Amino acid sequence: MSDKKTDAQTAPQKFEFQAEIKQLLDIVIHSLYTEKEIFVRELVSNASDALEKFRHLQLTEKNLPDDQRPLEVNITTDDKADEKTITIADDGLGMTSAELVENLGTIAHSGSKAFLKALGENGQKNANLIGQFGVGFYSAFMVAKHVRVTSRSWRADEPAHTWSSDGSGSYTIETAPADTPRGTSIAITLKDDCADFAGESRIKQILEHYSAFVSFPVNLNTKRINTVQALWLRNKNEIKPEEYTEFYKFQAHAWDEPRTHLHFSADAPLAINALLFVPNENPERFGMTRLEPSVALYCRKVLIDSRPKDLLPEWLRFLKGVVDCEDLPLNISRETMQDKALIDKLGKVITKRFLKHLDELAQNNADAYADLYAQFGIFLKEGAALDFTHKEQLTKLLRYESSLTEKGKTTSLADYVSRMKEGQTEIYYLIGATRESIESGPYIEGFKSRNLEVLYCYEAVDDYVMSNVREFDGKKLVSADSADLKLPDAPKPPADENALSETDTAALVEWLKTTLAARGVAEVKSSDRLTDSPALALNADPMPAHMRRMMRAMRQQQAAAGTDGKEGEIPAEPPLKVNLEVNPRSAVIKRLADAQKTAPEKAALIAEQILDNALISAGLLDDASKMVARIYKLLETA
Repeated sequence: MSDKKTDAQTAPQKFEFQAEIKQLLDIVIHSLYTEKEIFVRELVSNASDALEKFRHLQLTEKNLPDDQRPLEVNITTDDKADEKTITIADDGLGMTSAELVENLGTIAHSGSKAFLKALGENGQKNANLIGQFGVGFYSAFMVAKHVRVTSRSWRADEPAHTWSSDGSGSYTIETAPADTPRGTSIAITLKDDCADFAGESRIKQILEHYSAFVSFPVNLNTKRINTVQALWLRNKNEIKPEEYTEFYKFQAHAWDEPRTHLHFSADAPLAINALLFVPNENPERFGMTRLEPSVALYCRKVLIDSRPKDLLPEWLRFLKGVVDCEDLPLNISRETMQDKALIDKLGKVITKRFLKHLDELAQNNADAYADLYAQFGIFLKEGAALDFTHKEQLTKLLRYESSLTEKGKTTSLADYVSRMKEGQTEIYYLIGATRESIESGPYIEGFKSRNLEVLYCYEAVDDYVMSNVREFDGKKLVSADSADLKLPDAPKPPADENALSETDTAALVEWLKTTLAARGVAEVKSSDRLTDSPALALNADPMPAHMRRMMRAMRQQQAAAGTDGKEGEIPAEPPLKVNLEVNPRSAVIKRLADAQKTAPEKAALIAEQILDNALISAGLLDDASKMVARIYKLLETA
């Protein structure tokens, strides 16, 4: 076609949008996208698609013009002129006049979708094309007073044309200058309230957020923006450790180095490329704000959601990284995901692979896993208690100190089971603030005398975790301070001539039961667990001890926050019921038996003090003020 035109040929041609198209355009401009900045992502993605199509043509088309221009996206901003502008240009496929009408004059027509269909019919697939819906271009009108699209097709005999519209219901097409290069340039004159999009720093921030991994160079005012590679798409055998660290720092906005990373690809049940990192530190340990999900979701290298809440289980909120899935069924704005069942499946695949990675780390580098667990074990505990889908895998990853490990060394439940005594059917654990407090308390005595291993649990959440996990490898998890615990017979201690006789013990037990009934003591008996301590208290309540402790802590937090007595107040727990076990070999108990006969009033005070001491060891004493007054009374009579 000749470049020489008549006046009629050069005059702009005006086209009207149909009524239905005007309505849809209004939706796109005012309702489809949640953030106006999305227009940058959409236009850069369209430019990348056009470049990808042209690169494909270079491989398949024999009669392409000999053009050595680099394939790239060039963005220029102008915030100095009266009318602020931004221009996004590419050296891609370009469009003819007819294609401008077809692709831009008809909303929801998608050249990329047609191109993918054509490739599919040839048995090929190109996952780098993301323009599936054909509406991304119209996002420009969210910020534009006016849009001018100048485009020249790759076909040598096709002239350039300019498509122009203010989005009010019509557009024009006219011939562009003959020296217009191949590709497409979109010039946007910005609305007054959107003038900030003409600022270089504003656009740079948007590009780094949404389009950092576009396949082609993206230049902003001649400066390259996307300098970091989409590392998750490369072969992991070709990536150096320092490249992983550099990517982690960029993606997570971090200064530290990751503890470990997982890089994997899968084709079934979904096409997935993922790169996940465990940070060095856990901010939640220092009482900082609860972490938000930080594994970004991409579709073919374009960011869809930087913090997808429904992708991974809540307990995996400490992970950083990227998941790229080309099979995502996105809504028309490409901002949210449509098929929840598919997203759930994607999340399960990623979670399962990450748990497998942790298990391999624990087996191959126990020290590295121990360090990781010290920081992030609280999340794994949360998952073990709440995530029934992955409960078995998570329970295998739990670690605790035990009565058979050195201080600071932990063991797994599997290792505990491997050391169980013949005939043992239960895994025992104890909750306590520290190892010292557990080992100095009365509950461990019966287990030590029988050489039974007990897991030591130091965090408040452990009680809840054990109560929800319930069993491992067919062995029930049982608290060592459980009231209905049945232990095998202990080795007989040497005969103690000074111990209370069975008759005296029985009499003391009955007296204690009567004396302490008002304090919620349901039962008193001679203990077969105790070797040194005078007594121990066992929760006999329908309400588990961990629930009682949890409610107490919540009420304390509520009072500290100044919401006491308002709506949502945590109710007080019901009156405490306990069983008391006494040690007839203890000097304290023997003297109590004597005092019961010679000084009954003083004996009653001692009995209550023994009970309170036992409740303190059990973590069940709520109010110590009465105990303090009683101690002073006892001191007066000493």
